[in-house]
Parts: sequence; structure tokens; C-alpha cells
Amino acid sequence: MLQPRDIPNIISIARVVLVFPVIWLLLNHHYQSAMLLFFVAGVSDALDGFLARQFQWQSRLGGILDPLADKFLLVSTYMCLGWLHALPVWLVALVILRDVVIVGGALAYHYRIEKLDANPSLMSKLNTALQILLVLMVVYDLGFAPMSDQLITGMTWAVAVTTVWSGIHYVVSWSRKAGRQIRQ
Repeated sequence: MLQPRDIPNIISIARVVLVFPVIWLLLNHHYQSAMLLFFVAGVSDALDGFLARQFQWQSRLGGILDPLADKFLLVSTYMCLGWLHALPVWLVALVILRDVVIVGGALAYHYRIEKLDANPSLMSKLNTALQILLVLMVVYDLGFAPMSDQLITGMTWAVAVTTVWSGIHYVVSWSRKAGRQIRQ
């Protein structure tokens, strides 16, 4: 039976479900509707986090489901915008590579060293915020009004730099932590 403490997880699941219409809308050039659903997904991310913290409804499932829902939405959107030639393929590949490295490293750490309680770093949070902002800028450019190419290019490079930086940060910090655990 569902309880109030399940609400954040239900919201995360709804965010996963929203990925499919967002992608369909983008691929069919319904950019305004896609942007609206992407915005709703973003608000739902803030809402489930707020509810979990405010009412102490955090759970192990929520700790896994929330970031996976975010990654599913962002990676799917980046792949779609790359397919539409609205984002450079190299950036899409970089975003996907970083996530594969992080998830692979997290799984290896969890199963070979110890249970992993993954808390996003400040750089990772900045990277995610910039990735979301770039999606919103590109979709706005496609569906509402042209934006400055320099602004989109600058944001593209900001996403690239923070993607690499946060990926390296995770690899270095988890490697150090794994080394300390192995030496004990």
C-alpha cells in the first residue's frame, strides 16, 4: 500500500515516464511542447528532492531512482538533440562517456570495495545545471526564437569543461577512497 513517504519515488518514476513524450515531441519538431514537458520534469526533480528532505522521506530506492531518472532524461535529450544536429555529436559523446564512467566506477566500487552512498559533488551539480540550461537554450532556439550562436557555443563549452572536470573529480576521489579502503 502506498504511503506519503512514497511520493518522492512516484515523482521520480513519473519523470522517467516523461522522457518518452519529450523525445517524441523533439523528434517531431514540437519544440514548445517538448520544452514545457522538460520544464515539468525539472520542477518534478526539485519537488521530489524537497519533499524527501523536508519530511525525511529519503529512501535507498529514492537515492538510486532520482539520479537515474535525471540521467535518463538528460542523456536521452542529448542523444535526441545530437540526432537533430542541434548539439554537436562530440558533446553528446562526452556527456554519455562521463555517465558511463561514473556508473561503471560506482558499480565497481559498490561490488568490489564497499556499499557506495553516492552523493553528487558540487561540480557534478553545476554540470547538471549547465546541461539542463543548454537543453533549454537549444530547444528555445529551435522552437521559439533564435538565440545568439555565441551564447549557445559558450554554453556548449561550459558544459564540456564541467563534464570533463566532474568526471575526473569522481574518478580521482573514488580511486583515492578505494585505495584507502583496500589498504585497511
